[in-house]
Amino acid sequence: MSAPAVQVRGVTKVFGSGETRVEALRGIDLDVHPGEFLAVMGPSGSGKSTLLHLIGGLDRPTAGQVRLGGEDLASLSDDPLTLIRRRKIGYVFQFFNLLPILTAEENVALPLVIDGVREAEAGRRAVEAMESVGIAQRRTHRPGELSGGEQQRVAVARALVTDPVLILADEPTGNLDSAMGDQVIALLRRLVDERGQTILMVTHDPRAAAAADRLVRLKDGLVADSHDLPEVKASGEILRELEASE
Repeated sequence: MSAPAVQVRGVTKVFGSGETRVEALRGIDLDVHPGEFLAVMGPSGSGKSTLLHLIGGLDRPTAGQVRLGGEDLASLSDDPLTLIRRRKIGYVFQFFNLLPILTAEENVALPLVIDGVREAEAGRRAVEAMESVGIAQRRTHRPGELSGGEQQRVAVARALVTDPVLILADEPTGNLDSAMGDQVIALLRRLVDERGQTILMVTHDPRAAAAADRLVRLKDGLVADSHDLPEVKASGEILRELEASE
């Protein structure tokens, strides 16, 4: 098996001190393999979002290591860490985070423009990414002219445009109705199956988690269990249990 795309080893994260001290993560070990679709679930306060932020280089662990492609993120200074976030990690958020004054194509091209890619090349790659998620026909529309599902497709295209090592999806269906949510999850599944994209998704939705290859459940800042999900039918019992605990 190839080396993990992401390695998390002995990671703890503490917020505050004294009476306000909170241990959000209490010694997490986790691997995410290339081409894997990994879902992370758990009740509120279990550490899901904290783990996502650490893997995405948006925060640093109190102790332990987070490695992306073998590189320890915590050991990097701000500038190289910014480059890794920009070039190797794509982000998909619950509320889309699209700039309302830009067209869909301009939103998708933005990470490339910020990275110094020429405008024409950035536009070409943006359209290519939008075609891959079935939203290129809406490239001249601004976010306010798009449905929620269309906006999330634009956000996925933006995450893809840099050809990242890893896509981090934070509750990607949380602001969508069930039909649109199913379409977005099917899109993420297709990116894994057809492009070999590596995706780590935090979700509260067992239906979304059922599309993943593996499900990791967090509880009280620790990994409670991990299950391979080769088929939705095989995962049904675990997912019903998780749904009841959410």
